[in-house]
This record gives sequence, structure tokens and C-alpha cells, in this order.
Amino acid sequence: MNKILIDTSVWSMALRRNKPNEREMQVAEELATLIKEYRIVVIGPVRQELLSGISDLTVFENLKNKISIFTDYLIRTNDYEQAAECANICRKYGIQGSHTDFLICAVAIKNGWEIFSEDKDFLNYQKYLPIKLHEI
Repeated sequence: MNKILIDTSVWSMALRRNKPNEREMQVAEELATLIKEYRIVVIGPVRQELLSGISDLTVFENLKNKISIFTDYLIRTNDYEQAAECANICRKYGIQGSHTDFLICAVAIKNGWEIFSEDKDFLNYQKYLPIKLHEI
């Protein structure tokens, strides 16, 4: 089975404490299925994004403990170089994105993984980069 690199937007939706809407429930269920199938991949920058901005220390520690069961994929120098190349390609066509987004793209391309994201920017990246987006 193919591995799926999980973006921050998916983790955020799945871990919300508020009453989820239908799409958020679908995303959470799909993430749970992928976890049970041992198909997910996590990278450190996504972990950092997910934990950033949590001012309540108890909430921070709880989330950190929950996601600690997932080992980060080891990012190498060539992954960062490929991410910069992805950013340059997209920028050439007027598409901006975050460093983390392009690192996700680079790692996924290198390994032939799909990207599971609710961030619509990935639809724009897909026009110019050979990324595969995971669909529910």
C-alpha cells in the first residue's frame, strides 16, 4: 500500500475539539483509517506547525504525547534543495507557497507518496509539480 504524507491542515481538522462539520468528520475518519493501515508519514516541520501556537501547556503536552507515536521521516539536504526547486518552479508561474508546503511536495515526489491535505494551495502546486493528492 502506498504511503500518504499528512499535511498540517488534515491533522488540525481531525484533532479539533469543536463540533465537526461533515467534511471534518470525513477527514478525521480517513486519517484514522490510514493510521490503522500504517500508511501515514509525518515530517518534522508539519509536527512543528501542528504544535505551534498552542498557549495552554496542558493542551500542548497532550497533543505532543498523542503524536509522539509517529516517527518523523528523515529529511536530507537534497530534500531541501528539491523543495527550493519546487518553490522556484511554482513562483515562475505566479504561485506562492510556504517552505513547509514545498518540502512536503519534494519529499512526496522523491518517495512516490501521495499528499493528504485540505489546503487548496496544493491544487495549484499540482498544476506544475508531479505531486499526487490523496482523495477520500
